Amino acid sequence: MTFPTRAFKILTGPQMRELLARGCFAGAPIDLADGYIHLSTEPQLGETILRHFTGQTDLWIAEIDLVALHEQVRWEPSRGGQLFPHVYGELPLSAVLAHGPVQWATGGRLILPH
Repeated sequence: MTFPTRAFKILTGPQMRELLARGCFAGAPIDLADGYIHLSTEPQLGETILRHFTGQTDLWIAEIDLVALHEQVRWEPSRGGQLFPHVYGELPLSAVLAHGPVQWATGGRLILPH
C-alpha cells in the first residue's frame, strides 16, 4: 500500500504560535493523552475539522512532510477504520511545508495553505 507523503495538523492559534516560537510542537491535549500527534490526510481533513473543531475560531492548518518525519509516522486505524498518520514524538517546524489559517471557499471546499 502506498501512503501519501504529506498530511495536515489542525492547530489552535496558541499551538501554532508555540510551533513557530519553539521550533517544535509536543502536541495538543488529545495528542498528549493518546501518546502521538494526530494528523489527517487531505481527504480526511474537512471531516476532522467539522468533527473536532466546530465552533472554534483562530484555527490553523499545518501541512506536514511525512517523508521528513520518516520513522516517527505510523499509519493506524481510527475513524471508521480509516488509516490515519500518527506522529510518535514532537512535530518539528522543519517538517512543516506550509501553514495558514483555516479558510473555506465558496461551496464548502477547504483552502489549503501553500
